[in-house]
Amino acid sequence: MILITGATGYIGRHLVLRLVDQGERPRCLVRDTKRAANVLPADKVELIQGDTTQPTSLKAALNDVETVVHAAFITADHKQSAGNHYAETNVQGTSYLVKAAKEAGVKRIVEISGLGTKPDKPGSYMQGRFLAEKMVKDSGLDWTIIQPSVLFGKGAPFIKGLADLIRSAPVVPLIGGGKILFQPIYVEDVVTVILKVLADPTGTNKKTYVIGGPAYYSFTQVIDVLLHVMHKSRIKAPAPMPLVGIGAAVMEALLPKPPLTKAAMTLFTFNNTTDLQSVERDFGFTPTSFTEYLQREGV
Repeated sequence: MILITGATGYIGRHLVLRLVDQGERPRCLVRDTKRAANVLPADKVELIQGDTTQPTSLKAALNDVETVVHAAFITADHKQSAGNHYAETNVQGTSYLVKAAKEAGVKRIVEISGLGTKPDKPGSYMQGRFLAEKMVKDSGLDWTIIQPSVLFGKGAPFIKGLADLIRSAPVVPLIGGGKILFQPIYVEDVVTVILKVLADPTGTNKKTYVIGGPAYYSFTQVIDVLLHVMHKSRIKAPAPMPLVGIGAAVMEALLPKPPLTKAAMTLFTFNNTTDLQSVERDFGFTPTSFTEYLQREGV
């Protein structure tokens, strides 16, 4: 039995559909079963109501589970709100899950993290993600951690946020001068990696896989690709990080779904890249090209 936390999230719902296509019937931990039934194939999965931040809900969810795919994180593109706090969900939720998994006799946790996860200031978004990884590594269970670069695909948060910005703003800010590098990876390629990890419990045990697409793009190049595909023309203006930080704070205060958050600013403090051969070397396939996908499928 496989339990997926964050089953209605961006990676989670793609993973669920692929598992169902393989004939699996995964158990999905969801906050609202009725809402989840509109996103997931309810007749082909087991929906169980619960939340990693509510430890009393985890015992039933973990009953007879051998492997947990932990994807229930608030990602940096979402702002914090009532009932959705980075520390509560990403850190405390992971702590509760690990404890409950050990008590239930779970053998393995596969955590979906993010490229560049590292120690940071106490209470920061990045520190929370680092602590979540550390809890899994220190759990005593078998574990695998997957750290993808920014995702693309229909509705991918990072790309959607930039596309929304292009549609709404006459000037596109090149954050930090537009020089930070990204290695966009297709969500279905990330799911393929997860499936290969699930199929190889011993060969991938106690390993962290940092994965990205087949090419590097500066932030300016990402914007240029989107402008070309969207048939838009915009002024591009270098924007210093402190100025963009102020703008992100204002958008968080005013908008329910801001195109840029303060937490997402952490993505612009380091090159979001790894070895170009990471996926082919470790998993035996060539990931999808960001440019070719957008030219074929659009934003």
